[in-house]
Amino acid sequence: MLRKFYDLHRDAGSGPLLNPFPLDLARRSGRAHAHHNPMEAWAPERTSRYRATAPRRIPRSIPDEWFNSLFAALRSNRDRAMIAFWISSGVRASELIRVRQCDVDPGQQLISVVRKGSRARQQVPASADAFVWLRLYQQELHGLVPRGRTQPVWWTVRRPFHPLTYHGAHRMFERVNATFGADWTLHDLWHSAAARMVRDPALTLTDVQWVLGHAHLTTTEIYLAPRQDEVVAEVLAHHARRADRLAEPVSPPPAPGYDPEALDVLFGRSS
Repeated sequence: MLRKFYDLHRDAGSGPLLNPFPLDLARRSGRAHAHHNPMEAWAPERTSRYRATAPRRIPRSIPDEWFNSLFAALRSNRDRAMIAFWISSGVRASELIRVRQCDVDPGQQLISVVRKGSRARQQVPASADAFVWLRLYQQELHGLVPRGRTQPVWWTVRRPFHPLTYHGAHRMFERVNATFGADWTLHDLWHSAAARMVRDPALTLTDVQWVLGHAHLTTTEIYLAPRQDEVVAEVLAHHARRADRLAEPVSPPPAPGYDPEALDVLFGRSS
């Protein structure tokens, strides 16, 4: 961007004759990948000099204690069902809002969503609690909204009832955030679901990749980085355990001729 800015002023005669952000020497003679062999993989090629490396940010996820407080502040079964699906299924906010009644399978604990990137339809598992809240919400709407396989699952809370939009769901979550003075977003729920799955040793990284709908495993690997608060808590716990071990009195060795195991049994010490 800066190189093009200086190129524009150089051509207009209103800037320096030499661009302070020149192209790399390998790029001055032609376009990028000019001699690429289509039978081989793409090799990284330097574009220009002085380009700062973009920092790789860790996705922001909601801590469990914050999530429990947010969930307790929800006002309706619709909101509870939506949040439960987002945090357990790993689907994006827009993907869940477009779910129709035929896309919900409570018996198998599955919902069908259209993936944002590939536009492919995929069945994703969700928690049992999410389907319980959904059933309670559907009982409240019985006879108030149209029913049918192609009808949407989510509707507005106030009458006249309309299909819920992404903006409506976003406003709902903003109101919950205002209760605690927080700034979490619906996208943070998606990151939180991914972080929870990655921390489960029973789930492989490829399982999480499939649930999240990532095309590449490297995209899922960014959730392996722990949060700062988790690392701080673990290190402080390590120091506390070390201090406790150092504070424990060390028993003197038994005198010659005594069996240490027999003494432990006699005095009720754990071996």
